[in-house]
Parts: sequence; structure tokens; C-alpha cells
Amino acid sequence: MEITEHVDALRREGTLLAEAAARTDLAAPVPTCPEWSLNDLLRHVGNVHRWAAAYPSQGLLAPLDEDGRRAAIGPAPSDAALLDWFREGHAALVDTLTRAPADVECWSFLPSPSPLGFWARRQAHETAVHRADADAAAGTAGPRVDTALALDGIDELLRGFVAGSRSRLRSERTRTIGVRATDGPGSWHLTITQEPPTVGTGGATGTGAAAEPTDLTLTGPAHDLYLLLWNRLPVGPAQVELDGDEALLELWRTSTVIG
Repeated sequence: MEITEHVDALRREGTLLAEAAARTDLAAPVPTCPEWSLNDLLRHVGNVHRWAAAYPSQGLLAPLDEDGRRAAIGPAPSDAALLDWFREGHAALVDTLTRAPADVECWSFLPSPSPLGFWARRQAHETAVHRADADAAAGTAGPRVDTALALDGIDELLRGFVAGSRSRLRSERTRTIGVRATDGPGSWHLTITQEPPTVGTGGATGTGAAAEPTDLTLTGPAHDLYLLLWNRLPVGPAQVELDGDEALLELWRTSTVIG
């Protein structure tokens, strides 16, 4: 996806998140984040948006310390002002990423062709995943995540976070997981050992495609795979086919926690 596509997705998903929150009590629990209320969710995403905007807007070349983070986020809003505060931070982040020069230099923390590309992609997915949380708090399914965005998000999760040195996904014996989308060109092959997982990719869709054997293969629409892998869907939703050792999905759920 292009940077402009990620910014458009960020704009769309943040708007949907705010709309879900507007029709829901702020005290409502978030089933997909069991320790959070909707109030907690809005404050978290609003804080992240302000923190993220600081890097490209100020050209920061190192991660903010705690004092810098507090300054970037600003004072906490009251509950009555929370939704407007969220919308303001979301709009400011979209504006920052839209106006930033393509060659802006700033800190980032996952491989990317450019820092601006990193922040646009990361915040699009940060917001899309938490939009699903807001929909869950509202008790509605909400619109499906666009297929291209979902495929891109699966790739970011697997090749960016899961394959990184800080990943907690480990196994004493080698285990493999395949992920195959049925509605777009996305397939991934994870090898889990006592070291950080390795992730291979392929361009074939899941339907009728030759695939490397795995201990567990997850096959389904990109939207459902995206939410399942981000631990936003129950184990084995009807839309995702599980073929193989389903215990590996529990290993995934307990080990793949992004902070």
C-alpha cells in the first residue's frame, strides 16, 4: 500500500471508531480487551495518536522519554470532553502525515521504506484494530476492514512484530503455521523455534494454491484472518478454516501480545 492509502485508511478507521464510541456508554466494557472500558480505549488510542504525530512533525530522531511523551500527549481530558479530544488528536495525526515531506527523517521501530511510510502504516493498523475493539464495546460487528488493508496488516504483524527479536512466540520443538487469504494475494509461512520466528511469504491466494505443509493452516477472508491474528476474534470463527493442530492457535494467543 502507498502512504496515501494508509493515511486514507487511518482517516476512515478513526472516524468509524469515534462513531462507535459516540453511540456507546463510555463505561461499557471492551470484550476484546477484557481489562478496559471504552473510556480506557479512547484514552489509549488518543494518546498513541498524539505520541505518533510528534515524530514526523518534530523530526525526532530518538524515542521520547517519559517527560517528552507526556508533553506530546498533553493534559488528560475530562470524560465529558473525551470524544472531542479523541477526534482532535486523530485529525491532527492525519494532517501531520498528509503534510509531512516524503523524505522526513524521524525515529521509527519497524523496517519500512521510509519513516513516513512506517508511521502511516503503523497508525492505520493501530486504529483499525482498536476500531474493532470499539465496535465490540458497542455490541456491533461494524464494517469489514478493507481487504487490501487487512492483507497489509497481516504482513506487518507477521513480518514486523512476530519475526522481531522481542517476539515471545517460541517453541521447544519446531512448529509451523500457514496463513492463507482466500480473497487476495496473501500467504505466509511461520516457523516457530526457540529463536525468533521466521516468516516466509507467497503471492498465491488460498483457494487452489499449492502450499508448503504446516502443522496448522489458517485459511479465510483477509478481514477475518486479520482480526483473528490480532486476537480480536474467538478461536475458530466460522469464516476461518483451521486445518491441523489447533493447540498452536492457543500458543499464538498467549504468546503474541503487542505492547
